[in-house]
Amino acid sequence: MAVHWEDRLQEPEPTVNPTAGPHENPYLIGVGRADCTGPPGDVPLMGYANLEQTAAGIHTRLFSRAFIVDNGSKRVVFVTADIGMVSQRLRLEVLKELEVKYGILYRQDNVILSGTHTHSGLGGYFQYTLFMITSKGYIKPSIKAIVNGIVKSIDIAHRSIKPGRIYMSKGELEESNLNRSPHSYLNNPAEERNKYKSNTDKQVTLLKFTDLDGDGMGMLSWFAVHAVSMNYTNQMVSSDNMGYASYLLEQEKNIGFLPGEGPFVAAFASSNLGDASPNIRGPFCANTGLPCDYLNSSCPIGGLKMCVALGPAGSDMFNNTKIIGENIFKRAKDLYGKARQEVRGPLHAAHQWVNMTDVTVQLNSTHTGRTCKPALGHSFAAGTTDGGGDLNFTQGAVEGDPFWDGIRDALLGAPSNETQDCHQPKPILFSTGEMTWPLPWHPSIVDVQIITIGPVAIVAIPGEMTTMSGRRIREAVKQELEAQGTFSNAEVVVAGLCNIYTHYITTYEEYQIQRYEGASTIYGPHTLSAYIQKFRGLAKAIAEGKEQELPKGPEPPFFKDSQLFSLLPAAAVDKKPINTTFGEVLERVDSEYTVGDVASVTFVAGNPRHSGDIVRDKTFVTVEKYHNSTAHWDVVHTDASWETRFHWVKNGAESNATIEWHIPLSAQAGSYRIRHFGHYKQRKGFLETCYTHFNTVTA
Repeated sequence: MAVHWEDRLQEPEPTVNPTAGPHENPYLIGVGRADCTGPPGDVPLMGYANLEQTAAGIHTRLFSRAFIVDNGSKRVVFVTADIGMVSQRLRLEVLKELEVKYGILYRQDNVILSGTHTHSGLGGYFQYTLFMITSKGYIKPSIKAIVNGIVKSIDIAHRSIKPGRIYMSKGELEESNLNRSPHSYLNNPAEERNKYKSNTDKQVTLLKFTDLDGDGMGMLSWFAVHAVSMNYTNQMVSSDNMGYASYLLEQEKNIGFLPGEGPFVAAFASSNLGDASPNIRGPFCANTGLPCDYLNSSCPIGGLKMCVALGPAGSDMFNNTKIIGENIFKRAKDLYGKARQEVRGPLHAAHQWVNMTDVTVQLNSTHTGRTCKPALGHSFAAGTTDGGGDLNFTQGAVEGDPFWDGIRDALLGAPSNETQDCHQPKPILFSTGEMTWPLPWHPSIVDVQIITIGPVAIVAIPGEMTTMSGRRIREAVKQELEAQGTFSNAEVVVAGLCNIYTHYITTYEEYQIQRYEGASTIYGPHTLSAYIQKFRGLAKAIAEGKEQELPKGPEPPFFKDSQLFSLLPAAAVDKKPINTTFGEVLERVDSEYTVGDVASVTFVAGNPRHSGDIVRDKTFVTVEKYHNSTAHWDVVHTDASWETRFHWVKNGAESNATIEWHIPLSAQAGSYRIRHFGHYKQRKGFLETCYTHFNTVTA
């Protein structure tokens, strides 16, 4: 097929490369990136808790990005992966793999694992019952791909270590996040709210990594926004808005490399995004176009399911992802170019395991509070304006419902009086801390962790903190670090979705409103106060140089594979239409296209779950351009590219693969072809199963 285009002149953007001064004792820095996509077929996507939202292709691939900093005596590691969140099981498996490879070099105290919170990554990597139920159990191929990807990204960073510099830059980003529970936010004290100009954090904090010559090695930034521009109707694996920001910056820096390749690593990590939505046009009733009810986010006709928040491009989730991702990318690029403040100083790492079901909190000089056994409130079932529930629950419920409570009592048992009292004013829907069959439904043992690089403190939050919760944590940790005089002008970063997932963390005041975030604060109204107390303890130990004296706390369980369950049946033998072959083209492309067009082709395909060697590090798709001078086809796009979409359509045991190439304005005129790679599963005899590779071409 031929592509025609118009000549377009683009003025190059100026670049600024700071020159590192002749400082002594540079850090040793390593950066790495690796694929962690997993099998993009049948496996539930993790985030919206919708069992019908199963993977059916690839929008963009998922990557783990690792950063290692070493000062000659200590080493710290920060990893952010394009997944919904880090589970306890995932972290424990990664640490076990690292111990096998590196002994005690990489440990629970100096390695932070964070998720970008894309809701379009694969599920199946949890060991607690609630999460296994909502993602069809423990899915070994899914968690294996993520574990391998994270470990490989650390391996690459480990092998690439060399002397370098770190620079910090900060700025604000507007029109890219919106508070989806403003009513809850307004319940925080007015004097506290008046210290801030917005009900979401607009701050972008960025670390720039260079070698000693000032050449860029990578970039790590944090911004508070949910990665839900791709909505709950999407069934393609996607890194969403944060992943697209990484894609743009890495493509710009790694000239001549395909996506996911090249030495420069650009990571956009999550922060206190609990109430921060990218759907900045706000919630509207889909059937009338009128605003939703302010208090409970429902509509007069259709209830909460009709109340949907829209992104900057309305209902077009691909353009919403593009716009928000571009906004984040552009701000980071600007801050990267302006980064001049060099980060220097010692490294620290502090970690504890905490039983979050039994923490006594000193509220003031005379009063204490305590945390609770985990429980989810009625408003949890209502969902959010980014993805509402299907039943007649609403946000803001502070009373139970006799109908649903009766069903709960009959099926799962009533919550104890102790748990109900502890969680007030939350009406309990699921008393998960008292549900232990077949395994505990929620974790009790939780990681708290801080690493510091010079004056920069990265606080690893085991869940989703709301805007004000994150602000309180930052203020508390900063105060504690500076109180001893060993830190001055500490820069505290809230890193979200780290190490273990415990749902949401609201302020005490937000909890009283019991919107989705409050109903999902599982350890009760004093959850944030307990975390502040624990993180203050870590910060004090770091400031006093006593982090090695911290008690480790109770270790979390690591359940045997035999104790875990899977509700995902094995993928069946593939079938094909009569008189066709696997890889055969069913719908061909046209002979000519212009830029801006979409070239689409459909193939007879197999289930992607059978393509074990393609689900990570390879590609199901290539777009290739023919070069007359060499008579060679060069790959210009893969399934990691923004320009391609791999749709897998299942019809019983038969399936098709439709490949779309969204031809960019930068495409050069010429002849192109689209290729699809995959495997199909056959049965030979009665027992033997054979996985056969195919690749096919349309020209």
